[in-house]
Amino acid sequence: MLKGKVKTKDLHIRITEKDAATIKKKAEEAGLTLTDYVTKCSLDKQICIIEGLDEVLRQQKYLGNNLNQITRLANSGKAAVINLQETQDGFDKITEQINDILERRRWH
Repeated sequence: MLKGKVKTKDLHIRITEKDAATIKKKAEEAGLTLTDYVTKCSLDKQICIIEGLDEVLRQQKYLGNNLNQITRLANSGKAAVINLQETQDGFDKITEQINDILERRRWH
């Protein structure tokens, strides 16, 4: 349900079975109820589904945890020399994956 809005009106439309199935599938993919999905689409609110982002975010979180650990070691004086090449390579890979996902999204 849209926050702060009480739904008091019914809206009846006629569409083909194929269109109804497509809209229902898109609502499920967006993680929305059919009502919320159609409302958002109808009110010119953009719905963007980015496939593959979960894995990239997981990798980014892992990399961030590693950076936090390295920072703690450096700040405590337990690490004097740190080679961040592997971290930089990981960051570059994640950035490339994000750019690939965004590029795919532009053309669909």
